[in-house]
Amino acid sequence: MENENPGEVFVAFDRVQKSYDGEELVVKDLNLAISKGEFLTMLGPSGSGKTTCLMMLAGFETATYGDILLDGQAINNIPPHKRGIGMVFQNYALFPHMTIGENLSFPLEVRGMDKSEREAKVMNALAMVQMEAFAGRRPAQLSGGQQQRVALARALVFEPELVLMDEPLGALDKNLREHMQYEIKHLHEKLGITVVYVTHDQTEALTMSDRIAVFDDGRIQQLASPADLYERPENAFVAQFIGENNRMQGEVESIEGDFAQVRLDDGSMVKALKVCVSEVGDKTTLSLRPERALVVKGDAQYANMFDATVKELIYLGDHIRSRVSVCGRDDFIMKVPNSSDHHSMRVGQSVRIGWSEHDCRALDAT
Repeated sequence: MENENPGEVFVAFDRVQKSYDGEELVVKDLNLAISKGEFLTMLGPSGSGKTTCLMMLAGFETATYGDILLDGQAINNIPPHKRGIGMVFQNYALFPHMTIGENLSFPLEVRGMDKSEREAKVMNALAMVQMEAFAGRRPAQLSGGQQQRVALARALVFEPELVLMDEPLGALDKNLREHMQYEIKHLHEKLGITVVYVTHDQTEALTMSDRIAVFDDGRIQQLASPADLYERPENAFVAQFIGENNRMQGEVESIEGDFAQVRLDDGSMVKALKVCVSEVGDKTTLSLRPERALVVKGDAQYANMFDATVKELIYLGDHIRSRVSVCGRDDFIMKVPNSSDHHSMRVGQSVRIGWSEHDCRALDAT
């Protein structure tokens, strides 16, 4: 069971598999433990299995094999409405004929709560998302952002210990989406609930999560904190999926301790951390983040230094995105901070660039 976090395990997938046609597995032997109070994001491209996992946890899909446990109890055969889990969907799923207050009151009525207690809990939940003034309105009278706040309040109104969120911010514009990311993160911290969140947006996952499970082809490719995923990807898929990444193909020429000398396709030699290589002759993809490649100043020395030609400069406010030709590639990206240094760079110029062997990772060749 994968759980790098200490603390009490609250949600567990134990050897879970899912097939819709009896042949092809969309989730393959999933083992995952989520701690109480954790914010875990399932991140991956469309068809990677992340939403299927969330739907099995919610009870809307049934596992073909394996067990799903909530607080130590197998819940495979418990219907969704008896699992006590809050859900937030991308399309809000609010009842259009009910007022906002009635929408929030409904899950409490189902649980047999009396009217005065219901009213208090509804107003408390609306206060959490700054929507108390809208209790008498209907969903159609609210903006998309307001409807998403109400959907969030409805998921929290019966005080569940676990809340599942399926692409909840996908329909919002960029600024509102970013604002809601912080609101959800702060609510999670304040309430101490366990959140399992599904998205294909890597920035959203990095911003909000305690840990991220990166899915591809029905499996978790890596499970780690946002910083670990970005700084220490374990394979080429994760390196490419999380953040921008320079990929260079080559073959291991020699190995010394934790490092490998890699000969690139153009003959250049690069020193890198050996992550997915073990012996001379192994094919590899080198991964280097754009901000870790630097213009060499003065007599500064790096393990890897090359002459490059500036091909393109794009001004992005806080940094300049520079595309250079180096090591036989025309698509090598550098992020140059917007400081006095960037003024000296121009298209067509030759520059000396360098990077540390610790920032360059020798990953699998795929």
